[in-house]
Amino acid sequence: MKLQGEINIKNKKARFEYELLDSYDAGIQLFGTEIKSIRMGKASISESFCQFKDGELYIINMFVDEYDWGTHFNHKTRRDRKLLLKKNELKKLERKTKETGLTIVATSLYINSKGLAKLKIYLARGKKLYDKRETIKRKDLRRDLDRIIKNS
Repeated sequence: MKLQGEINIKNKKARFEYELLDSYDAGIQLFGTEIKSIRMGKASISESFCQFKDGELYIINMFVDEYDWGTHFNHKTRRDRKLLLKKNELKKLERKTKETGLTIVATSLYINSKGLAKLKIYLARGKKLYDKRETIKRKDLRRDLDRIIKNS
């Protein structure tokens, strides 16, 4: 079993697919069996996205595996989960997504020092194909430089 501070589930594709702008830490409205599964590290946010419904922000398609010792009260693995943010942050995010065509991307799911599940979300702009190629080029160049420095 993992310790509380160790749980950090990441969405590695987010940094490659999107240009990340503003970051927010959002709480998640969860059932008891969901938080237990997350504490065991049995969750994934790689295919999830955030969307507004009736002025509230939800994370959609986030996978949280069923709790092993859950009974018939166990949760659904992929359900819409409400994100908890301040009202002014919600208004700002909703305005930005409607006006400028930006999107909201989840990059990591973690347990904070109080034992609560938090989701690191970013206001993001989708990258074009040439931006992705540039990112790959920079990554390869950095790797080559590190290799040269290490060998010398």
